[in-house]
Amino acid sequence: MLWLLLLQVSASCLWLGHSEVVRSFETSCPQFFFREMPPNEALEPNNPAWICQRYKNQYYFATLYDRKMRIPVYSAYIYQPGPGKRPNTWLVEPQLINPTYPKTMEKEWTLLNRYNVSLEKLSQSQAILHDYKNLTGLNRGHLNPNGHHDDYSSRMATFTLTNIVPQDEKLNGGAWNNYEQQTMIRRTQGCTTTYAIVGAVPGNNYIAKGRVNKPSHLWSAACCVVDNNYIKAWAVIAENDKNQVQLLTLGELEDTLTELYGRGQVSLFDSDCPRE
Repeated sequence: MLWLLLLQVSASCLWLGHSEVVRSFETSCPQFFFREMPPNEALEPNNPAWICQRYKNQYYFATLYDRKMRIPVYSAYIYQPGPGKRPNTWLVEPQLINPTYPKTMEKEWTLLNRYNVSLEKLSQSQAILHDYKNLTGLNRGHLNPNGHHDDYSSRMATFTLTNIVPQDEKLNGGAWNNYEQQTMIRRTQGCTTTYAIVGAVPGNNYIAKGRVNKPSHLWSAACCVVDNNYIKAWAVIAENDKNQVQLLTLGELEDTLTELYGRGQVSLFDSDCPRE
């Protein structure tokens, strides 16, 4: 009887270790961070969820999610752009509801109809499709953009509501898009591997009757390995009501985020990534 109990406990721990909503990125999906080191605790909200974003039994990126604000704090991924079709289906994260639900992202319809999850229960854990309907001057802004991935499954994985924020539509289609599609291409010339982290600073405004926070700023940082002897970095930040993107050093962005978040000195990458 004791042997059976120990076996059950062991199986439970093993299952938790491979869960989509995880206890730490270091032990579950560290491959999306330079030198396998995620940002420090200065970005963590009061009610965080660490998500190894999983689609069709494969991890594609990592997201620190703010359950209270119902927006991601940041998404971290490896930059691998390529041509491909843009998906149009939006997904949600079942394990934010309960760890007994599927580990892979699913459609709202699937959870409501196949797993008998109520829309109220789903909406308690995260943003839902209805939250982003009838927006004025805002649209769904990806942190990890689908265009930074080179096949359909990896692009599809970015279409989860835990990877988007209410973003100023002019910024999203203008200066921010230019950064994603043009600046990144120029900056990554010669890079063998580029680690990207894109985040959102919570603001004072909300959509969906106060359910989903509208960030005050969006930011992005990249650490690029050129070869064993050379690593380079860059960063940008944008106010979420202006069509302007400011190019910064990694150190400048970390100092700016330290002031904006107010939770201590922010560190986004391992110390070997240059701050100047």
